[in-house]
Amino acid sequence: MLQALLARWPNVPKVDLVTTDGFLYPNAVLAREGLMERKGFPESYDLSALLRFLSDVKAGRRPTRAPVYSHLVYDVIPNQWVEIDRPDILVVEGLNVLQTGLPPKGGKMIPYVSDFFDFSVYLDADENVLRNWYVDRFLTLRGTAFSDPKSFFHRYATLSDEDAVETATSIWRRINLLNLHENILPTRQRADLILKKAESHLVEEVALRKL
Repeated sequence: MLQALLARWPNVPKVDLVTTDGFLYPNAVLAREGLMERKGFPESYDLSALLRFLSDVKAGRRPTRAPVYSHLVYDVIPNQWVEIDRPDILVVEGLNVLQTGLPPKGGKMIPYVSDFFDFSVYLDADENVLRNWYVDRFLTLRGTAFSDPKSFFHRYATLSDEDAVETATSIWRRINLLNLHENILPTRQRADLILKKAESHLVEEVALRKL
């Protein structure tokens, strides 16, 4: 939606969108390193590749390529890329893009993903709302994406409503909520703009950093 709205500005800028999902390590790597339960946590991303990509875009190199991620198979697709060719605006979407990590020792300069941003937006919601969205989406996906035999989550397609709610809630508490507390929520105040959404997805609060 943001991409479409920005592209409707009077001067009709070229607006591209990249998600950081493509920069997740492949499942084979995550499994080998024991990180499948940490997928979406900072250590599950190929940060060096993401930084190289952003640096190339910022430098105007053309074209630059970003890996493609499939939510159906829950993995990075080998040898598939999306080309980014000098856009006027690049929207970068991801969970952990505002993180800085531990400060380097000895004053060594290391780049952070957020160093490449001109403006950042944090989409916020109460924890119970996030949980309800997650569970509702899980229930819906049983009859859509999960029903595809190629889906990574096909094993959940035949769960009863009660078992599906229990499974989704368990995944939420064990993985998503942990990631929220440890990594995502602490970066909220670094954003230029915070949009807080109600359960209806309507924005109910707007906080803009003084520019």
